Amino acid sequence: MGRRRRRRRVDPADAARALPEAIAALSQTLPAGPSPETFRRAKFDRPEAAPALWRLLFRVLSPQLADGASASFSPEAQVRSVKLALRTQGYPRRALAQLPDDGSQGGRELLLALAWLLARGPLPERLLTQNRVQLGDEMPVCECEALASPGPPAPSVEADGCVDIRHLQWLMGKLRFRWRNLMASQQEQCALLGKIHSYTRGCHSDRSLGHLSVTETELLRDPEGGRQLLQRLERENARLQAALEWRRRELVFWRWMDTVLGACPPEASQPTFLPRIPTPGTGALEPLVRELQALQGELREAVEARRAAWEAGVGGRGPEWSAARTALREAVGQDLAALRQACERGGSCSLAQPHGPHRLVRTEAGVAGGPGLRAPEVIEALRSQEARLEVVLRQLQGQCRQELARLVGAPPGPVWILPPGR
Repeated sequence: MGRRRRRRRVDPADAARALPEAIAALSQTLPAGPSPETFRRAKFDRPEAAPALWRLLFRVLSPQLADGASASFSPEAQVRSVKLALRTQGYPRRALAQLPDDGSQGGRELLLALAWLLARGPLPERLLTQNRVQLGDEMPVCECEALASPGPPAPSVEADGCVDIRHLQWLMGKLRFRWRNLMASQQEQCALLGKIHSYTRGCHSDRSLGHLSVTETELLRDPEGGRQLLQRLERENARLQAALEWRRRELVFWRWMDTVLGACPPEASQPTFLPRIPTPGTGALEPLVRELQALQGELREAVEARRAAWEAGVGGRGPEWSAARTALREAVGQDLAALRQACERGGSCSLAQPHGPHRLVRTEAGVAGGPGLRAPEVIEALRSQEARLEVVLRQLQGQCRQELARLVGAPPGPVWILPPGR
């Protein structure tokens, strides 16, 4: 008692090693992650660090592309794709959009863009989930992430000349043809999966599964492929360990990013980095929760004032505004009706939907299956999504009709498109 706790002195050598180790762990979790030396050169805006960071951001913003597919894109195409993706996601700094398209400059700006993506959410975990090794036949049940952020609305572009309706019809026919091909390929895939599950019934060691997956069947046909699968699993295990190491050393990286941000020229709107660092206990979060609740109340009051001012300003602008508001109210009512109907079918008013990929398991009628989703649950979730998508489709169709009417110079109403040759 009475003795003061001695403060632990930080070894300068340990502090100097902490940052390269943190960056190395981060790079190992990212596709085509550069070395810590590349990050150091990017801080000082060295031109030799820019190409590696452009490739990294291209792979991060396009995780569905494989290594061979990303290599087919030219450096100029990768740069333009990164700029467009960041602008679509709301990246605030304008300096990145002003960089040349040859990918030879912008190391520091690219480093800030990467930090902005890391601060928005668990980027390494999301990339690891998308690129993980699949041992079973899986099916994504919910696509809420893709539907929640469809991107900004397309700007209205004034047509310089007449609109070629035949070209639009050709594009629509091409889209329908590719959609039918996609549906046919998915049906064929489901039929083949059903045959594999039926032929391998009783071969799996896990009784809750009962049959083999495509990957497991391929191992039986080609045992040498097991070595490649083992190597892929070992690489994935190394990435998972690197992700854990990155979370332990994340704070060191963000302190270093403060110095990088301080070296950048100021702009009208600087990016704000809010890293998601878990803190023990919840007592320290109570003042923050109260402050956020107060800000929410102020925001609600400001929104109500703006809404009242907008309604007063547009109330006397003719029947077009009234029709638009009526259509919007009908769309919202239809959406709410679809949600209530989904709640009634589910037996509760919980809007929770099954998320993530789930393994496909074939079960016979009257046989208790293992843990996981049942086919009726998936069907109900898909029907609920279908109802919401139908509401969105009707809204988009109404917008397209209005845009066609504006382009042809006619008032809103039916637009008659003659077939070719008349």
